[in-house]
Amino acid sequence: MARQRHGSADRVILWVERTAAVMLGLVTLLIFVSAVGRYLFAAPLPDSFDLSRLTLAIAVIWGFASLGYRGSHIKVDILAQAVRPALRRWMDLAAWAILLGFTGLLVWKLGGRVLSQLSGGEVTMDLRLPHWPFLAAILLGLIAALFTTAFRLWRIWRHGEGLESHEAPSEDTGSEVDKNE
Repeated sequence: MARQRHGSADRVILWVERTAAVMLGLVTLLIFVSAVGRYLFAAPLPDSFDLSRLTLAIAVIWGFASLGYRGSHIKVDILAQAVRPALRRWMDLAAWAILLGFTGLLVWKLGGRVLSQLSGGEVTMDLRLPHWPFLAAILLGLIAALFTTAFRLWRIWRHGEGLESHEAPSEDTGSEVDKNE
């Protein structure tokens, strides 16, 4: 049963990660095509700067949603590794609660920004595309981050899980050197 819950959560996170990857791919393609157009044909894509920065923001925030579940961000574990597992669990709970609060504040502030953009809003320079759909996609990513962080916090609290299971490679993916030893 717990394995089945893991599978469902992992499928949702895979979808979140694929969304971030597609957005990052779009940014890369947009910048490449614009650079080729600018340097080879003296005709860059209209709004390539605005579109690339807005799409990059979507990619980063959806990646942040993945971080909320996996916890694969940069961190220093010197203190956490030096304490007993029970204290480490409380440290994890405190850290994830702070991250959840921070993410909640981001959702609140960006939600207000999206609402303000709907009525009068900013547009891109060349094509006059409204910014609010991009901000709404960023807001959806933050809402996903809110849920993934809350889910991770619940799993730490309820099941005593740490991040080690998500950071360590599985045994079946070891290198040949490891298998021979």
